[in-house]
Amino acid sequence: MLDIITTQWHPLLNGLWNTILCSLIALVGSLVIGTFFALLEISKYRIVRLIGSIYVEVFRNIPLLVIAMGFFLIVPMYIVKISGFAAGTIGLTLYTSAFIAETVRAGINSVEDGQLEGALANGLTHAQAMRYIILPQAFKVVIPPLGNQFINLVKNSSVLAFVAGFDLMYEGNLIANDTLKTMPTYFIVGVLYLIITLPLSYYMRHLEKKLA
Repeated sequence: MLDIITTQWHPLLNGLWNTILCSLIALVGSLVIGTFFALLEISKYRIVRLIGSIYVEVFRNIPLLVIAMGFFLIVPMYIVKISGFAAGTIGLTLYTSAFIAETVRAGINSVEDGQLEGALANGLTHAQAMRYIILPQAFKVVIPPLGNQFINLVKNSSVLAFVAGFDLMYEGNLIANDTLKTMPTYFIVGVLYLIITLPLSYYMRHLEKKLA
């Protein structure tokens, strides 16, 4: 194990960095996209609700690997060439956003109707009411499930290993194949994943207590 750390630290750090970068991009992107489609799902217009529901159901019920492989193989063939890292990150973002959309929608529905009515009665537009009144309350409610989604997102970033995304799992596979030291390699990879996920888990718990 020490031999792997001393001789393979560069690819491991490179994979760790790509995993963190992919996770950060997907986290921000999925939160924005998920919130947008959550708002579509609660729209008063039926066609808008239908668009939101179709998006959520499609991306929530297709395996993440299939989505990532679609961007890795089909998009470069017919649209534009993209790297494995980009394909995996886009797939992870869209996949996670579908779950976040449902989480945020549930949070919005948990806010009393009187909150929105009161905001509108005080002269706020519907968009202003959602931005300043409803969404802040909704996010307080959904912090625990959102935290779980973010942690799952980090772990799901290992999908990049299947599309040559040079993430932590990809580099771990290469090292294991080259050195034939499978168990020590994947143990180190697992510890590096914990270095990412444990602080995130503790921070989400702290944020939940702070906003309680």
